[in-house]
Amino acid sequence: MKLSTIVLIFITFGMKTMHAWVYPEHRDIALHAIQNLSAENRVLLYKLWAEARKGYELRLTETVIDAAQSINPTQLDYASWPAISGDHSCSAKNMLRNVLKTDWILEVADINAQLKIKLSSAEDRNMRINALRKSDIQLQNVDPEYATRAGSNNVHFLHSLPDVFMSADTYLELCVKEGTALNAIGAYSWFHYSAILKVSRLSTESLSAEERSALILAALADEAFALHFLEDMFAAGHTAGTWGDASQRKGTHDYYNEKGLKVATWDGNTYVLTGDAWMRNDDARRAASVVQISIEQLLDAANGKQESMLFSNETKSFEPDSFNVCKNNFISYREAASEIKPLLESVLIKTPIPGLEYGLGKLPRFRAELGMFVGFVPVLRGSILSGGFGTGQNTAGLVGGLEESIRFGVGLDGVLNESGDGLAFLGLGWRQDGSSSAGFVDDPETQAYGNLLAAIPGRSAFSARLRLPFYLIPGDLLIAAPILFFTSPETLIKMGATAVNGGLIPWQAGLATSFGRFQFILGREMAVYFFGRTKERDALFNISPDEFGVPSFYILSYRSTQFEFPIVEYRPFSSFEMEQRSSLFFQLYGGFDIPHDVEVLDTSSEGKLPPELKTVWYLGMRLLFDWRHYF
Repeated sequence: MKLSTIVLIFITFGMKTMHAWVYPEHRDIALHAIQNLSAENRVLLYKLWAEARKGYELRLTETVIDAAQSINPTQLDYASWPAISGDHSCSAKNMLRNVLKTDWILEVADINAQLKIKLSSAEDRNMRINALRKSDIQLQNVDPEYATRAGSNNVHFLHSLPDVFMSADTYLELCVKEGTALNAIGAYSWFHYSAILKVSRLSTESLSAEERSALILAALADEAFALHFLEDMFAAGHTAGTWGDASQRKGTHDYYNEKGLKVATWDGNTYVLTGDAWMRNDDARRAASVVQISIEQLLDAANGKQESMLFSNETKSFEPDSFNVCKNNFISYREAASEIKPLLESVLIKTPIPGLEYGLGKLPRFRAELGMFVGFVPVLRGSILSGGFGTGQNTAGLVGGLEESIRFGVGLDGVLNESGDGLAFLGLGWRQDGSSSAGFVDDPETQAYGNLLAAIPGRSAFSARLRLPFYLIPGDLLIAAPILFFTSPETLIKMGATAVNGGLIPWQAGLATSFGRFQFILGREMAVYFFGRTKERDALFNISPDEFGVPSFYILSYRSTQFEFPIVEYRPFSSFEMEQRSSLFFQLYGGFDIPHDVEVLDTSSEGKLPPELKTVWYLGMRLLFDWRHYF
């Protein structure tokens, strides 16, 4: 029950972590768009910005954009607003509050400035993955809702194309229609319209300086929030469309973002897109050219060039739009002026046509390692022992063995990025050990007799292995899940997000290198081996002092329980194809073996009490082949 609860929470979390461009990419697109405005429009935007920042001069930059801004920013420019929208806020109103009122948003800007530097200097894929790993961990720490804010909807994605013959007009009407699943075009249209309505009032209403400042600030917030989703439309993984379960959605999203996707726009252009963390200069310029059109429409409305759009039966407001894209799953009803449609069409005609939802010609789907699986794991192992079970057996020895197990669990590998680890499983199996290289007495001649005179003769065991991420201390989610699932599921999701990404102290995040992936996993996995549980218990020779202190020879039967804790894991390769995954792992582990249920077997020692046996400590290496089939 407890494990299934955690699995449910992790799957829910896995469905909530697909963003489009990363923060510095969003900001670069906005920078390009504003820099490419005509001189007249740049002057107008700068004037609006000057009015909007009154009272917030310490938080907002003097100029509308600060192209030179880097790490440790003390102010935010307008280009950062679309980046904060959506991924670090749920509405235009929420975004503006975060920009103006919170301290953590400056930390977000600093972390992403560092990320931009690392991405631009990354020489290979592994350096890029490690940069994202560090950034995601830092962002999760300063913005606890970062990984879960996206919600269960597809607002960052283009609505999949239901019909290959659908026109741009019909598709736009579908995306903004009441009851349609929330999507990028629907969100862009909603907030862009809100921004146009607000700035249009500047030329028709008699407003005080304070009212003008508040109205411009709100309109700029609405437009920035809209631009976030307009920019998302140019990320390959968000253009491909959304279909299937969480595993297909994330796998397809990640694949096309990295590998690229050839697309056509509604106005007939074709090009190749990439996606979040893989943006090229061509991607930025292409998206910026369309963002520029949207900003120009806003400026035209502010100049009084859109007076015919002033009709609206909505209550006039001086605050940004509060429509929540995290909590709403469908487009809400809104009576819009008919004049908005040609403006939206002039923007959206230049956006990519999304992938087909189904039928002949649909894009290939890909899966992420997300969901329930059954696995088979053969293992080759070797250990160094501290000695034998006898109190006088202190000579170190070597033991080799084989084991195999069946695993049942949930895979969440790389939910936030490839360095994460949400793997949770229960494994049941069988193990066979050879004999210890050390003899039952400290005499080299005993080695000639092999298993017969070994300190620990060959034996077999049933095994159970459990792996779970943890938030702060091993096993804490087992305790927290049943309680928080009913009392505070959001808190549990946040804990799960942190656990999957390396824990509160992120020392368990994976490190990608050109020759494999390393991860410190102590406390994340534990195994128990039950020796001597077959019909015949294990036996060994032993020389120990009797109750009078006289060394005596014994033939003993016993059982033991061995506890094992993997410490470091190295994965030289991993392959995943839709439903099956195979990987090779090396695990450094440590543990201890506790003997118990000791009995004297030889008749010559009848009546003697069995000697006291001691715990054996060991350190070793496992070579395992991990095969999984996902459902």
